[in-house]
Amino acid sequence: MFQYYNMNQVVLPLDLEIKLKENDIAFHIHHLIEQIPDEAFEAFLRDTGRPSYHPRMMMKIILCAYSQSVFSGRKIEALLQDSVRMMWLAQGYEPSYRTINRFRVHPEVQELLRQCFVQFRCQLVKEKLIDDEAIFIDGTKIEANANKFTFVWRKAVEKYSAALVEKSNQMYDELLEKEIIPEIERENLVELSIQELAEVVEKLDEKVEEYDKKIEASEDVNERKQLRSERKVPKQYRKQFQDFVERKQKYQNDMKFRRT
Repeated sequence: MFQYYNMNQVVLPLDLEIKLKENDIAFHIHHLIEQIPDEAFEAFLRDTGRPSYHPRMMMKIILCAYSQSVFSGRKIEALLQDSVRMMWLAQGYEPSYRTINRFRVHPEVQELLRQCFVQFRCQLVKEKLIDDEAIFIDGTKIEANANKFTFVWRKAVEKYSAALVEKSNQMYDELLEKEIIPEIERENLVELSIQELAEVVEKLDEKVEEYDKKIEASEDVNERKQLRSERKVPKQYRKQFQDFVERKQKYQNDMKFRRT
């Protein structure tokens, strides 16, 4: 026996929201965009011509498509016709690929998208959907800009900066305790500066190089294997402190631009 199925029967439309899972990314995108101040969209208002699609809706469908690794205007248009989450975010509207492309190349949108991705990550970390140390790199270099779109949560930046200080201090103490590197001269015992973090990276570079030379000089297979195993520890610490340097610089830049 099969479940009842009839393509000729009229089915009443349902609210698409109930078709989405509770943790669907569409809800996170919706909440993210809804937090953007209304003044951020004032540049899109027009007094003449046909009413345009609401920029909040356009932002939602573009971010949702990007989250699915869909960047083509035509493919985004296609998603609006067959993706439940896209249909819900657009609330039944189906802007053409030309409209989508015209919207996203607008100078105001480009800056807004940059800031959205920063806040989106902060929101994901706050809701514990990703680790606060997660880094995603696609080759894009984004320059901070102190304008009306800089609505990234100041409290979030301060929180993650404080977490970085605590974590870097803890790992630095571990390095000294394990005698992996010698103690460095510090100006401030509360937190390591960017220069001091970079100095730790240099010390770890030297330690890794020492192991490299020992491995190269040794002819004993077991000894070489043991040295490679020991080398993993300073290499892991080096990678972490390189990350600390980049993140601390980013947090300082964020705080600098938000004070101006």
